[in-house]
Amino acid sequence: MIRKIIEIDEEKCTGCGQCVTGCAEGALAIIDGKAKIVRDMFCDGLGACIGHCPEDALHIIEREADDFDEEAAMEHVRRAGGGAPQGHGAGHGGCPSAQVSTRKPAHGGCPSAGMMQMTPCDRANVPTGQVGSALSHWPVQIRLIPPHAPFLQDADLLIAGDCCPVATPDFHGRFLAGRTVMIGCPKFDNAAEYVERLSQVFAQNRINSITVLEMEVPCCSGLSRIVGQALAKSGRDIPCTRAIVARDGQVSEEKLTPAAAPMGLGKL
Repeated sequence: MIRKIIEIDEEKCTGCGQCVTGCAEGALAIIDGKAKIVRDMFCDGLGACIGHCPEDALHIIEREADDFDEEAAMEHVRRAGGGAPQGHGAGHGGCPSAQVSTRKPAHGGCPSAGMMQMTPCDRANVPTGQVGSALSHWPVQIRLIPPHAPFLQDADLLIAGDCCPVATPDFHGRFLAGRTVMIGCPKFDNAAEYVERLSQVFAQNRINSITVLEMEVPCCSGLSRIVGQALAKSGRDIPCTRAIVARDGQVSEEKLTPAAAPMGLGKL
């Protein structure tokens, strides 16, 4: 079939491997010093890897290729990562109640690209003077979280602009605790890619609720419009809340009815 797929300019490619870490489906590998597509069926054609290339060697083209097979791609990732993750303690003097499980990235890529699930820190066990983390998973970037990530199932989603955590003094306690977070920048990232990725997340998982956390600056309001478009595309009816963070840390919140979310999120 003719479809969108990644093309690699080998003359520009330096083999740095940054694109490999940006591909959640394991479609790319460094072979003989150059990035290559492992199999066409593993590439979804969305281009999440493009922004990770410092040499502008990756582009989306249309050509004849096998249809994307998400199930095969995820099995490929699981096999490359060594199977099911094993749990271990927090270590390094962290919260004793925190537990971590990891899944290695495919193709020997950057270890930080591997999926990780964590038991958030029990605040009662946090040493005096320290603040326990409420983060329950890794990665957190919208572009790096695959729609099949296990921590998305039955989740209360927090979709936040990536400036919000530094402007919100009680971000972990007020917004992150008990939620699965996905962060991104609607100004500098590809909005169409976000819509496609989020619509897949909404369609493929049981999502209990969505909280959209934006900065008060105009460019960040695009995040709620993206979520609205993704909801409309997915056909799902999910309760939504929109929260706006001022630069002084003050937060205003509005509840959105499921029916109004697809069209109204970006207009409030």
